[in-house]
Amino acid sequence: MKPETPLLELRNISYSHPGSPDPLLSDINFKVSRERIGLIGPNGCGKTTLFHLIMGLLTPDTGEILLEGKAVTTQKDIRSLRQKLGFLFQHSDDQLFSPTVLEDVAFGPLNLGFSPDAAREVSIQTLEQLGLKGFEDRITHRLSGGEKKLVALATILAMKPQLLLLDEPSNNLDPATRERLLEILRTLEPAHIIISHDLDFLASSCTKLYSIHDGRMQRCRQKQVHSHEHIHPYGEHPHQHGT
Repeated sequence: MKPETPLLELRNISYSHPGSPDPLLSDINFKVSRERIGLIGPNGCGKTTLFHLIMGLLTPDTGEILLEGKAVTTQKDIRSLRQKLGFLFQHSDDQLFSPTVLEDVAFGPLNLGFSPDAAREVSIQTLEQLGLKGFEDRITHRLSGGEKKLVALATILAMKPQLLLLDEPSNNLDPATRERLLEILRTLEPAHIIISHDLDFLASSCTKLYSIHDGRMQRCRQKQVHSHEHIHPYGEHPHQHGT
């Protein structure tokens, strides 16, 4: 049987910050189709930079990014990639810029060519899916931090992506909103890659765990639910929570 072509593939990706003599990321090789993946690593190791490279916000020094087996090389390719991938920024205020919630959520579908009526319909449906019915006319900048996070997620889900890139989605959420977000992620169809320092959150929302350390990306050992690994400079140290 012919192997399935991955939705997204990174081949030999390396990247250095401008003026830096040392690479931040070195020879990254990675494939994803329908998996739910967690990504951990120390601050500054390049996790968010990796997302920026995938989305075409930065250009790798070496290597290539492939979408459904085709190398992403032109601006047209990048636009096609961004239609299939949804990127949730770490800070919701970087993602929300319209006066009202409905305008923010409808912005993406309108840019994909939806009619105003169709964009409104899919936006309202997405808000209802996330438990935000009645938020359409709310003023975005007056929302709580947790509400902004869910609205930001709605802005990318309204575009029907096949893969979600979520950068620290549980940061600064109260326990109720954190659990609500977990429930949403468990029921979503799109695959996702989540950057997080919250290992319990990853254990509850992901089936594979990878780490970035010293510029390299590696698969962590399989652990049971509520088990995870702390990544230290001198190796992996398993740690298991009581059930």
